[in-house]
Amino acid sequence: EGYDAAQKAAILASLAFHTTVPLDAVHREGIVGIDKAMMDAARHAGYVIKLLAVCERLTGQTDASAAGEAISVRVYPALIRRGHPLASVHGANNAVFVQAEAAGNLMFYGAGAGGVQTASAVLGDVVSAARRHIAGGVGVGESTRANLPIVEIGRVVTRYQITLEVDDRPGVLATVAGTLSDGRVSIASVEQTVIGDDEEGTGSARLVIGTHKALEQDLSETVQRLADSGVVERVVSVLRVEGD
Repeated sequence: EGYDAAQKAAILASLAFHTTVPLDAVHREGIVGIDKAMMDAARHAGYVIKLLAVCERLTGQTDASAAGEAISVRVYPALIRRGHPLASVHGANNAVFVQAEAAGNLMFYGAGAGGVQTASAVLGDVVSAARRHIAGGVGVGESTRANLPIVEIGRVVTRYQITLEVDDRPGVLATVAGTLSDGRVSIASVEQTVIGDDEEGTGSARLVIGTHKALEQDLSETVQRLADSGVVERVVSVLRVEGD
């Protein structure tokens, strides 16, 4: 369900952006809805699915601060290109991928679970605190100097892959495309696969739609309109695309 990742994201975002990030401000989605068909579709399109904790500094997203800056902290399963460094993280290992203005892209990789690894990290903190106590100094305080606002998930901009099961008949694709356009969601790619015919010669098809960058709120409202359109039998999945 992404609880552990959300707690890590809250801590990392607080440190990185000098802003207090409470856990309830972290948007969280787990991987319970991910199935083999979704993983196969991702692999076919050149992606892998990873549970990501994304901590992002945004500009021009809000008027709440003088500089128009804010942060977004969110956890969800996302599509990552197979060539991206995070795509190679497997098993119980974790990785932190940092994009820094001066240092460029950095990745820190290691075991994310295990008694020895956890004990090592905890003992390191105890030693650090003891050294500071003996030296007579104070501990490292929390920095909240930036105090940036935290935006809701609806204000996030990213790309998406939408998978739909639709009626396999003329005009359906035009209806889907029109609904996306009306919702300010631009199509980047479409792949259609026929998945079955009934006795009357009509059946269903699966549409895998890749989008350009769109506002999460626009995308969510548009997907709901697609579900209610009468031509969409089922919204199979909506996955964000990260790492581009």
